[in-house]
Amino acid sequence: MACGSTSLWAGETSWFCCGSSWGPCGSAGTGACGTCQSSSNQAAWPYASQACFNITRPDLCGEGLPQRGCGSVMNVKHQCSGAQVCVTISDCGPSTHSFCGEATCCNGACRTNRVIDLTPAAFSAIGSLSSGLLPVYIYE
Repeated sequence: MACGSTSLWAGETSWFCCGSSWGPCGSAGTGACGTCQSSSNQAAWPYASQACFNITRPDLCGEGLPQRGCGSVMNVKHQCSGAQVCVTISDCGPSTHSFCGEATCCNGACRTNRVIDLTPAAFSAIGSLSSGLLPVYIYE
């Protein structure tokens, strides 16, 4: 799995549970792609398909995200610490339109709107699960 360095987007990330019980997660479904596992470095993208986009509606927050389907690989980098994790898109989400204008800041720089969700394994690779949200850069 190649993890790219071409800038794709910037925004907030949160974390979510999927797959079999692991860490802070109980059992959950395997996501829109059918492969999601909380113990793997995976992610949910609001425009993983047109059906997904119709639910998450990042456009309502002014986010013109590109479509990237199941199996797409992205590099997610914490804006302040520089920690990075390579993830595979395995689900649809977050519901970006539910969090329009929400901001997460560090070192005086803020990112707005949830544009990607990470599994607990991926999120904890770049930050603390207890923080809940992180400002990130996304590369492909």
